[in-house]
Amino acid sequence: MQQIHKVVLAYSGGLDTSVILKWLIETYHCEVITLTANLGQPEDLSGVEEKAMKTGASKAYVLDLREEMARDFIFPMMRGAARYEGRYLLGTSIARPLIAKALVDIARKEGADAVAHGATGKGNDQVRFELSVAALAPDIKVIAPWREWELMSRTALTAFAAKHGIPISSGAKRYSMDANMLHTSFEGSELENPGNAPDASCHERCVPVEQAPDTPEYVSVTFEHGNPVAVNGESLPPAAIIRTLAEMAGRNGIGRDDMVENRFVGMKCRGVYENPAGTLLFALHRDLEGICMDREVLSVRDMLAVRYSQCVYNGFWYSPEREAMQAFMDKSQECVTGTVRAKLYKGGVWPLARTSPNSLFSEDLATFEGGDYDHKDAAGFIRLNSLRLRLYAAVREKSAKN
Repeated sequence: MQQIHKVVLAYSGGLDTSVILKWLIETYHCEVITLTANLGQPEDLSGVEEKAMKTGASKAYVLDLREEMARDFIFPMMRGAARYEGRYLLGTSIARPLIAKALVDIARKEGADAVAHGATGKGNDQVRFELSVAALAPDIKVIAPWREWELMSRTALTAFAAKHGIPISSGAKRYSMDANMLHTSFEGSELENPGNAPDASCHERCVPVEQAPDTPEYVSVTFEHGNPVAVNGESLPPAAIIRTLAEMAGRNGIGRDDMVENRFVGMKCRGVYENPAGTLLFALHRDLEGICMDREVLSVRDMLAVRYSQCVYNGFWYSPEREAMQAFMDKSQECVTGTVRAKLYKGGVWPLARTSPNSLFSEDLATFEGGDYDHKDAAGFIRLNSLRLRLYAAVREKSAKN
């Protein structure tokens, strides 16, 4: 085993990472520094530093990364119109490269020779963490305890915690959950069988549609170069925009998705995702693009969005291909400036009106009341575009006769 002197651990304070903290000390006989990232998750982080120190950490960092996450990770992803497999808005995926960056930053600051995470050997997160660290600091070792230890059940983890005096929550969690400012995900329990409907308890951000208000709520969001900058006319910083829209959409039952997806490691998994802010932003941003983006640029962007979303999901945020695609995405958003007004009602987002100083919409061309458009111009356009069809029809007819 490689000699490790100092490790920076991604630490939540839950059962898994608390056990990992003590296990690292016992197994590697090393100093462990914890890093807890405040990403806007609903959990109370007030006691996490004290718990880490009592469990054996030499230092415990709690970093407020909310603005950085919104500005430098969520917003670029939104400019790229990323939805994995057409549905998943990548709430968990986009947080991992930021946490990995913070791990590397602390490791450099503290002179650590390794970082560690609590992702299992079954999921995508191990890949996301480790590809990110490899891209940012290939000289730093990554320790993944779930691929090394023999504590392969909650019973074993609980027994280890009891043996070492590690305090744990008395109540068992029904689901495996991940949360940040953008989303909450639910896996496990009845969700492991795709034939089961989700239990009513897996609602955290979005009220059940049946309980949403019976009257619609209206919202306007203003964008500049593809980024949301104001809600209902009030300019807000990035994290506040996410928080405001999450509350607004969530109380109207907007943002839940129940899907079976294809993990990068090869298996299919079923999860329930609540992403109220992302769902609302995606819909309004797309609506504004309808009047601001050139048709062919939009078409190319949408093709690239599939590959871009795979980069985010699979852990290649710091890859050259994602960075190159981001340059295109950002170029495509130069004129996406304006305001969209929408109705929120019973789980649905209904854009009502959109305005932009960069609008490509011409009322004079689109009107049914005359205008400067010469209808005769369409005849030549159709003749040229039908040329290959007429040639193909003639060849097909000749072939059929033979």
